[in-house]
Amino acid sequence: MKKNMGLIDRVIRILVAVVVVILYFTNVISGTLAIVLLILSGIFILTSIAGSCPLYIPLGFKTTKKNKE
Repeated sequence: MKKNMGLIDRVIRILVAVVVVILYFTNVISGTLAIVLLILSGIFILTSIAGSCPLYIPLGFKTTKKNKE
């Protein structure tokens, strides 16, 4: 799978995921909302590590820098 996420996009996703985890463990969020946000946080972490977002593919969206060739 080609990388379609730039560095800033990946860092923002990881930061959002970390904030959600912190909110969960400090009991600021709970219940169904917490579970949904934790699942989304897991997806954010996985896509950030992989550098590719499956939703970007059908939309033709990329946040990577263009190569000058």
